[in-house]
Amino acid sequence: MPKQGKKFLAAQKQVERRDYKLEEAVPLVQKIKFVKFDETVEIHMRLGVDPKHADQMVRGTIVLPNGLGKSKKVLVIASGDKIREAQEAGADFAGGEEMVNKIQQENWMDYDAVVATPDMMRSVGRLGKVLGPRGLMPNPKTGTVTTDIAKAVQEVKAGKVEFRVDKTGVIHAPVGKVSFATDKLLENTSTLVQAVVRAKPAAAKGKYVKSLTLCSTMGPGVSIDVTTFNAKQV
Repeated sequence: MPKQGKKFLAAQKQVERRDYKLEEAVPLVQKIKFVKFDETVEIHMRLGVDPKHADQMVRGTIVLPNGLGKSKKVLVIASGDKIREAQEAGADFAGGEEMVNKIQQENWMDYDAVVATPDMMRSVGRLGKVLGPRGLMPNPKTGTVTTDIAKAVQEVKAGKVEFRVDKTGVIHAPVGKVSFATDKLLENTSTLVQAVVRAKPAAAKGKYVKSLTLCSTMGPGVSIDVTTFNAKQV
């Protein structure tokens, strides 16, 4: 483990070794920031699921009420009138087969999200090895394979976040920026956590939310009391 700097250790000393209420954790994460850039605030949730089993996979999307503080660059791969629809909705890049070729030939990655129409998925499928590892592969479950291109683009631009449990049973997701007003960051965080709670698989047994940590990009983690979130489950 790399040696931590003085500023990190000073920030860490301000975090007590206990579980905080969410209402306490958000302002604390903002208070202990020590770098000059506007960090992303992230949430890390360890769940009581075994993602090796398909019926325990936790995945979904949520549009955060206050966005992410940064407008994502959206690429749309479509055909015909859907290309114009994408451009009118605010897509940063829109096209058909030529976009697939550009990614394949140039390893082009100057975008944060990819949306595709169903008829283009045969071509987009060739990009699995490039887009898949980066979490950019369009998928009907997350609303990024759709005929309603305008809605998909607008949702991504508004702060749509995809959450997915990794192979160790943990969800990592952004909830905003350190510079956000505390109440807006709290609302975003609560919205995302509740979305994960609602996505609990029927096959998951026992305690669902095992641990929950909030932190900024460079800052120490703040542990959050998960009792209330587990109590809300049915």
